[in-house]
Amino acid sequence: MKKITFIGAGSTIFAKNVLGDCMHVPALQQFEFALYDIDKQRLSESQTLLTHLKNNLNSTITIKAYDDRKEALRGASYVINAIQVGGYKPSTVIDFEIPKKYGLRQTIGDTIGIGGLFRSLRTIPVLLDIAQDIEEVAPNAWFLNYTNPMAVLTGTLSRYTNVQNVGLCHSVQVCTRDLFKHLGMDHTGIEEKIAGINHVAWLLEVKKDGQDLYPEIKRRAKEKNKEKHHDMVRFQLMERFGYYVTESSEHNAEYHPYFIKSAYPELIDDLNIPLDEYPRRCVSQIERWEQMKQDLVDNAQITHERSIEYGSRIIEAMETGETFMFGGNVLNTGGLIANLPDKACVEVPCVANRSGITPTYVGKLPEQLAALNRTNINTQLLTIEAAITKKREHIYHAAMLDPHTSSELSIDDIVSLCDDLIEAHGNYLPEYR
Repeated sequence: MKKITFIGAGSTIFAKNVLGDCMHVPALQQFEFALYDIDKQRLSESQTLLTHLKNNLNSTITIKAYDDRKEALRGASYVINAIQVGGYKPSTVIDFEIPKKYGLRQTIGDTIGIGGLFRSLRTIPVLLDIAQDIEEVAPNAWFLNYTNPMAVLTGTLSRYTNVQNVGLCHSVQVCTRDLFKHLGMDHTGIEEKIAGINHVAWLLEVKKDGQDLYPEIKRRAKEKNKEKHHDMVRFQLMERFGYYVTESSEHNAEYHPYFIKSAYPELIDDLNIPLDEYPRRCVSQIERWEQMKQDLVDNAQITHERSIEYGSRIIEAMETGETFMFGGNVLNTGGLIANLPDKACVEVPCVANRSGITPTYVGKLPEQLAALNRTNINTQLLTIEAAITKKREHIYHAAMLDPHTSSELSIDDIVSLCDDLIEAHGNYLPEYR
């Protein structure tokens, strides 16, 4: 029996979406869905929900929860990864509260920035342990990574393990759909080309019936900016750099040195930037979970319609041979994006079929877009260097080159902040020399 292993299956809603999608695929009906999570209560809740789904969808898949990660992985054909190391408490709180003491504010803190850097450093050792298990007990498995920081984790796996992997993010698949909805434009029949790096990929082309839609997009965006709305950062980036970026304004506000500025505090209100947005979401989700649990886990009649998540469609393509195209995160081997470094993890159109996953060649980005991407890549590559070498100086380097952190703090303050964060995270980090 073939197996799909879900690591981090205590992410109940996400497990429902991805594995619920898989239950709709005829080619996967004889698969085992192997569930693993370090939180046994949440694991049990996910198993209960998925069992209800299986029964209500008349699926013939097998669902099994595991206490042992290696056994959950043994013989897997596909591994879905959705872990978070350190959780909201203590780690996310630390990532936000200690930088505040230095006057450094964040919105999400899960990609780059000082929060993304330390999330990477917590997660990479766990990810490498998982990869070692896969190499031992499921060497032919495909690893579908949904965990952030996407570029750093996918880059680490690709460079330092033998695990076949691809990084998957929601921002590409909803980019034009959400943009067109926001601007009141019809999305049907749209042709698009998107490439860059995770969370900072660019809508390079957007056409309908061969007509370039960017002039109309920019016209409507300019009108929309006459009143406050949720996407003002991305619209300003598009106005100044010429192209729309995939990930949300609250994310991109902290990827660049222009928006969260102690010297320009009015920008927070002017551009509608939600500081501390991710901790706020965490608190809300924790508070709402008991009610959500009743609606989801305790609902024996629960059902599911197939979502737009990539995961089930990639697996279906590899099992059936039908081609599926998607935006994936892969190593920039051979210069898929010609003016970004080969060691970078890039987000490019990919093709899934029975042969596996094949990224496609993009060529050069417009130089201003490549330049913006490289500012993030610098930090990503040095974060990986720090995690692999265990050298504290590379943590400093990654932070000193981070666009937002370096635009707000002095070198000495950055070093001091990193030292404080290393101490505060304690055993969630390995020892750095």
